[in-house]
Formats: sequence, structure tokens, C-alpha cells
Amino acid sequence: MTAITLDRPVPAFGGFTLTYLRIELLRKLRNPRSLLFTVAFPVLMFFIVGFQTLDVPLTDTPLASGGVSVAAYIMVSMAMYGTMMSATQTGASVAVERAQGWSRQLRLTPLNPVANVVVKMMAGMMFGLIAVIATYAVAAFAGVTLAPVQWIVTGLAAWLLASAVFTTLGLMVGYMVPGENAAQITSLAVVLLAFLGGLFFPLSSMPDFLQVIGKLTPVYGIGELARSPLTGDAFDLGALINAVVWLAVFVAGTVYFFRRDTRRA
Repeated sequence: MTAITLDRPVPAFGGFTLTYLRIELLRKLRNPRSLLFTVAFPVLMFFIVGFQTLDVPLTDTPLASGGVSVAAYIMVSMAMYGTMMSATQTGASVAVERAQGWSRQLRLTPLNPVANVVVKMMAGMMFGLIAVIATYAVAAFAGVTLAPVQWIVTGLAAWLLASAVFTTLGLMVGYMVPGENAAQITSLAVVLLAFLGGLFFPLSSMPDFLQVIGKLTPVYGIGELARSPLTGDAFDLGALINAVVWLAVFVAGTVYFFRRDTRRA
């Protein structure tokens, strides 16, 4: 008897395709609640935090350095927050896939776990871009004025850095915990990290021990890099290292928990 061997060729790029990416993105855009939350929440937070004074409009209140308004500073922070929230929702969708057994089905295909993570991360980043565009558009309409390079650089930094880091955080949690708990954990994590990282209040106004903790959070590094074009501060290498290290940690964690969750006996 002759044994028959079925060769299953490994696809290029581990199975990454633009079609797969398009499907993942369409799944997010077809969820009205997620879309509404992504667009409305950071805009609402911008108005709540950015225009909480009745004395002097924050669009006219300059920062101590940099020559731009406090409202512009808050605009970047709220765009970051919206991006973080929308990006981590990827974790909730992954948890649903796990509950439905879809992630195990993927392991029966030649799809590389890293390619699967990259596709979901890119879809989450593209979805997070909506939060930045919406917040910046409303802020411009409200009277925030910046130089063209400041609009572009702060927007790109808030989008690329925050969405990359927090999409991978959402994925890691989604593969790590049961489906019904993923959304609650990621939402709580974002709120806590945003508070500790200085998105809602400057770190300088916090107790010393919270300032030390805050500088170790992923939000701090991203925020410093995204807002530096407004403040006129020099490039902070430590902030970049902070963001890169957290991204590497979350990517490694996502791959590990994906493999553990879908490992066949």
C-alpha cells in the first residue's frame, strides 16, 4: 500500500492578504454602536474637558510654551483617548471569536498567528483613525488653530502610536480572558491608564508616587510624543522607548495567548 502525502503549501506572508484586511475592517464599520462610540465619545470629551471654563475660552488660552491654545493640547489628548478606546474594542471581537470557536478553526488553516495578529492590528488602527479625524474636525470648527505641520504631526502621532499599542493590548486581553469579560477589562484598563498617564490631568498636578507610576504607562510615552509639536519640547527619546517597549510587550503577549488558546491537543 502506498502512503498518500498531502502537501499544504504555506501561503506568502503567512496568509496576510488585503482581502482578509478588508473583511476585518468591514466587520468593524458595520457595527453601528462601535462606530457611534468611536466618533461621538472623543468629541464629547473634548467639549467637556476643553470648554469647562466660562471665563476665557480655551481656544484663546495659550500654553506656557509653544504658542498654541490649551484647547489644542486637549484636542490631541482626546483624540488619543478615542483612538485607544476604539482600538481596544478589537479585544472584545476576538473574545467573541474564541467563544464561537472561530480561532480554533483558523489554526486548521496555514494562517500564521503573527499574520493574524497583524491583520487585526491594522484593522483596529484604521478604525481608530476615525476618532482622530472626528475630534480634529470638531476642534477646528470650534476655533482651534495650528500650523499645518502641527495638525499633521500631532494627528499622525496620536493615531499611529496610540492605535498600534492599544490595538495589541485589546488583542492580548481578547485572547487571554473569556469573551464576556474582555470588553469590561479593556475599557477599565484604558480609563485607568489614561488617568495615570496624564490625559485628563497633567502629571505635575498629581502626587509624586503617581507621577512615577504615570511615566511608566504606555499612555505617557505616546502622549509626550504626540503633544511635543504643540509644547515646543525637544524630542524625548525616553518617551519613544516607552511606546516601543509596550508595543513589543503587547505583541508578544498577543501571539503567546493566541497560540495557547488555539493549541490542539
